Amino acid sequence: MQTRLTRTIVSTAALIAIVLGAGLAFAQAANPRIGKWTLKQDAPPPALNIMTYEPLGNGGMKVTVESTNRNGQLTKWTYNTMLDGKDEPVTGSPSTDTTAVKKIDDRTNEITNKKGGRITQVIINVLSADGKTINNTYKNYNAQGEQTTTTTAVYEKQ
Repeated sequence: MQTRLTRTIVSTAALIAIVLGAGLAFAQAANPRIGKWTLKQDAPPPALNIMTYEPLGNGGMKVTVESTNRNGQLTKWTYNTMLDGKDEPVTGSPSTDTTAVKKIDDRTNEITNKKGGRITQVIINVLSADGKTINNTYKNYNAQGEQTTTTTAVYEKQ
């Protein structure tokens, strides 16, 4: 009797592990952004700039960004998104309180960063057709809501 119960418990645990593993693999296959992306750069600063996307229930993502500034100071910040355009809290960023990510199409997301309720940056995040790079276009805004600069960055999947 004890052996049968042990076999049932082990079989159930193995089945749960297989289902969870398959679910994670499906989430990664369903969202090609899942994984680690590093900034493609020729210039030295920032020495580190990594975006990591992790699956979050029902098609969402947990996003973590690690970077160093020109002074070598490390910043690590994170947020969760369901890609629905709703403001979500950001932890760890001195310049952003909330982020809203809106899915435009299968390859394009619009990311709106805010500080104190004011838009500070809008990022157009485009995944390449081959799924190997992400091109970000950053539009930065001043306190009056005027766009001040536009920059771009390319990230490569690791």
